[in-house]
Amino acid sequence: MSAQRLVSGQRVELLRALCCSGAAEGLEGILDLLLAWDVLVWEDYLGLRTLGRPLCACVRELLDLACVRGESACALLLAAISRVLPEAQNVGLSFGGYEQGLTPPLEGAGTDPKSAAQALQSDRPSLVRKLRGGIAAALKALLEAGSFTAYDCDEVQLLLYTPSQQARRLLDLVHSKGEAAAEVLLQHIQQKEHSPTLPDNEEHPTECLLYQKKLRSTISAQSHFLSTYGGTGTQSLDDIYTEALLEVAQGSGEAQQPLGLEDILGQAGTLNEEADTVLVSGEAGSGKSTLLQRLHLLWARGAALQDYLFLFPFSCRRLSTEERELSLRELLFLHCCWPDRDQDLLFQFILDHPHRVLFTFDGMDELRLCFSDERRHCCPTQPTLAPTLLFNLLQGSLMKGVRKLVTSRPEAVSPTLKRYLCKEVALKGFSADGIECFVRRHHGDPSVAARVLDSLRANTALFGLCHIPVFCWIVSQCNRELLGCGNGRPQTITDIYLMVLQHFLQCRSPCRPVPSLCWVQDHVGTLMRLGQLALDALGSSSYVFSSVELQRCGVTEEDICTGFLIQSHNLSSPDRKHYEFLHVTLQCFFAAVFIVLSNTIDQSSLAKLFRPQHRQDSILTRVCLGSCLSASSKQEGAPEGGVEEAERPNLRITATFVSGLLSQRHRHLLLQACPAPALDRKCRQVVRCLSKGMQKHFRSIPQPLKGEKKSMHAMPGFIWLIKCIYEMQDSSIARDAVANLEVEHLKLTYLNIGPVECTALAYVLQHLRSPVGLQLDYNSVGDVGVEQLLPCLEVCHSIYLRNNNITDEGICKLIEKGVQCENFQKIALFNNKLTDACTKHFAELLKKRSDFLALRLGNNYITATGAEHLAEGLKSCQSLQYLGLWGNKVRDRGAEALALGLQSCSSLVWLSLVDNGIGSTGARALAELIKSSNTLEELWLTKNCISREGVEYLLQALEKNTSVKSVWLKGNDLSPEEVEEVTQREKRLIF
Repeated sequence: MSAQRLVSGQRVELLRALCCSGAAEGLEGILDLLLAWDVLVWEDYLGLRTLGRPLCACVRELLDLACVRGESACALLLAAISRVLPEAQNVGLSFGGYEQGLTPPLEGAGTDPKSAAQALQSDRPSLVRKLRGGIAAALKALLEAGSFTAYDCDEVQLLLYTPSQQARRLLDLVHSKGEAAAEVLLQHIQQKEHSPTLPDNEEHPTECLLYQKKLRSTISAQSHFLSTYGGTGTQSLDDIYTEALLEVAQGSGEAQQPLGLEDILGQAGTLNEEADTVLVSGEAGSGKSTLLQRLHLLWARGAALQDYLFLFPFSCRRLSTEERELSLRELLFLHCCWPDRDQDLLFQFILDHPHRVLFTFDGMDELRLCFSDERRHCCPTQPTLAPTLLFNLLQGSLMKGVRKLVTSRPEAVSPTLKRYLCKEVALKGFSADGIECFVRRHHGDPSVAARVLDSLRANTALFGLCHIPVFCWIVSQCNRELLGCGNGRPQTITDIYLMVLQHFLQCRSPCRPVPSLCWVQDHVGTLMRLGQLALDALGSSSYVFSSVELQRCGVTEEDICTGFLIQSHNLSSPDRKHYEFLHVTLQCFFAAVFIVLSNTIDQSSLAKLFRPQHRQDSILTRVCLGSCLSASSKQEGAPEGGVEEAERPNLRITATFVSGLLSQRHRHLLLQACPAPALDRKCRQVVRCLSKGMQKHFRSIPQPLKGEKKSMHAMPGFIWLIKCIYEMQDSSIARDAVANLEVEHLKLTYLNIGPVECTALAYVLQHLRSPVGLQLDYNSVGDVGVEQLLPCLEVCHSIYLRNNNITDEGICKLIEKGVQCENFQKIALFNNKLTDACTKHFAELLKKRSDFLALRLGNNYITATGAEHLAEGLKSCQSLQYLGLWGNKVRDRGAEALALGLQSCSSLVWLSLVDNGIGSTGARALAELIKSSNTLEELWLTKNCISREGVEYLLQALEKNTSVKSVWLKGNDLSPEEVEEVTQREKRLIF
């Protein structure tokens, strides 16, 4: 079949393959190749870029263009797609042999480019790969050569761009600068390639290459099938893997920055150049293990991380079961891959070349001991306990220079460990597009996938929960229960886990193939035995169980056959079977089931489960279980509080499930296995605990200083209590919980709040008696979370969502709701991903709301076009007092439009246009605004391009206006002498 017919016939499939990940990286890589192969000219390339446009629109345009240009263009398009897209996205596509039989032009091959500028185009794909890890160095070279300005550097390093996109933006700007700039860049890249610090082939003895081949083969076999969630089934990782959102973690010194897999070990977000450990943090079920597995597979195939000759993967869960003392050599070869020969030579090579080695440690939060730097161990051949080896590797006492990649839940990362981190990367779960992609990949039948997605979109609470990959997996796994649940659709995390419980018990149990309405009663024995096993193990931070431990709790072979426990390969005793729960959250769920149904858990024990945890003996160990725990769970020499610190996140998850199980929604199920009076007592106890916990937070609110608003800065425990209240799904409990909360401002910053937490917050906060300012800065709200917050927007007079990875899509929904909310008067959205597309909606808000006070959109991606849209709304607004647009790119045209739009505004007090590329033309328009305004007090114009001429316009305007208190102008195009002169003339000009 011809290439043109293949492209036309597979249009829908190609569109889905190129868009399903939700990321533009694949399309941009294809465009790089097509530009290098002369399929596209420069104008085509610029027109097809995705910035500010929907990804699907760009893909459709590319497919149309290829078909118009004929057979050769379509053949090269198919070749480019097969090269760039991962195998998982190519499944089901036919390339007709064009990916192999066709030989596209090679990068840098054939006729030498006539100029450096032409080389930028013909070698573009390889240049992107070479530049993405060294953007800062390339910009420095261009800056020193005079080819770039500081403004150009800022343009390249916009936080919207991934490192690969920054590399492309850099090449675009160099192309626009001409031949001289291109020569500087190519010379810099050439010098970098010939740097003596790069490894050479002499470092790779034959024995090392043979071992690398065996190691790759071993890791490839281990990583080929999905191992997360117990590897249920034989799903290929290629078929199911879906990219989640990765960002430089909050508090790293940088604003949120999107990252690709290849950037996790790159330079972006580096805090400590001397450290070697990179932390990937994420909540339980966010996909940390799957991400590591994907990296392992890519390394094994030679598709990523090729700077590392050897990769050694470790599971912290399994290291916790290692009771023997062992040396570093045994840790590497015994736990990962045993060399066939020359062990001494290989180990010495590893010691001599640590920079060519990568260690990965999955699940730091599942170690029985917290990280400690008290015990030093520096000898790689001397045996010691596995945790001691791990801790000394992380802190650099052992094998300094080896790169370590560690995953953990945020709560389990101690300040001591953070001192040894090179950087921290936050795994945020799925975007809305990611949820769709995962569901479609999980279901081979497109019609089933479409029905599941329709059901999710109709249930916003469930859609928000699916932001967490493990919940998305459960929903996809239990699609029959989801689609057949009628009006009782899942709303909470407990609902989802009850759904998977029913699914496994009724679908996998050999005893009852026909669904039963009394399924809890039918399987109460299994629930209690597995529940006791789960609870006992949580008390000792155990996640792998021996046959002896199963027997102690009475777990039978029939219980194992239900599928909740899967066999674990315990390397410390390979001759005996060991088991683990499908996922740690499922272990917490079974522990909660036991707590709710057991008559051995009294009310005081339940109360202590909900009490704020301090550094003390384990709550579950001392109170809930007593002597039930085996002595083997207590490690000798463990530091006081170490185990409790490790299990704290799991205790909170368990308590959340207890709240949900005691909801009236599930009472009919539990009555099959537990008397009503017992359930009532436990339910009342939990409600009292939640009420007391909330009241304790309220009592901690300090009295405001004179002239300040009364505010509450919530702690993580507050969010946990809110989630527990939401799980109970009782509006009267939610109403009572916040009945005594009397604050004007609720601060919830830096609490790792995502869509799941937003759903719970909205459920509870909508019952507030008085309007409140809701500050959610520096969290992970995203577009999905914004939609979950809408129910409580009625009680918000202001909402602050700085640094939350929000795009135009989420904000448009918020504004649509906000227009209808009488109390809504202020919004702040610094450091998000807003473009001109959302400004029309803001203009409508300004037109329709006569009492709107503050609009702050700093550090987004708004241009002159967006400023013009805003100006249309400003013309009708007589209430706005604060307008912040710093860090955008409105330039002179945008400044003129805004100044004109604000001419009729009789309320404006503060205006910020810092760092917007505004020159003297824009300053002249703003000077007219100064002349006409009787209310403006502060005008911020720092870091722009205003010259002496523009400042003169401002001086003349200030002569006619006495209400303006300050005009900030530092960082504009004035010499020190000019600054001195104008400052003498007008003290209100501040430099």
